[in-house]
Amino acid sequence: MKFEDIYQFFDDPPPTYLNRELAVCYVLDALLEEESYGMALINRLSEQFPQYRLSDTVLYGALKFLEESGLIKGYWYKLKGRGRPRKMYEIVPEKQAQAQELANLWRNYARRQSH
Repeated sequence: MKFEDIYQFFDDPPPTYLNRELAVCYVLDALLEEESYGMALINRLSEQFPQYRLSDTVLYGALKFLEESGLIKGYWYKLKGRGRPRKMYEIVPEKQAQAQELANLWRNYARRQSH
């Protein structure tokens, strides 16, 4: 390690990986906008919030938790001319209010961290 490495770290910090709690709230925020599939959720995060990343393991753990809790449901969707089907996720209509509440936690967190 050199001192330049330390300065570089603070000038251009590496992305922060979301933990499961943040991932749950982020996923709900994204799904409130539109239904989606796993890889698209990961890509959306890095595009909209370049300072954050989401690992497959944490994402699929969050999706499983949300599905088992009844906030989201998944269904298989096959695109024409594409390989295997994708599992799409959407918010259960009756759970919109709870999803919105949790999504607001993510928005407030992300806003605070960017200042």
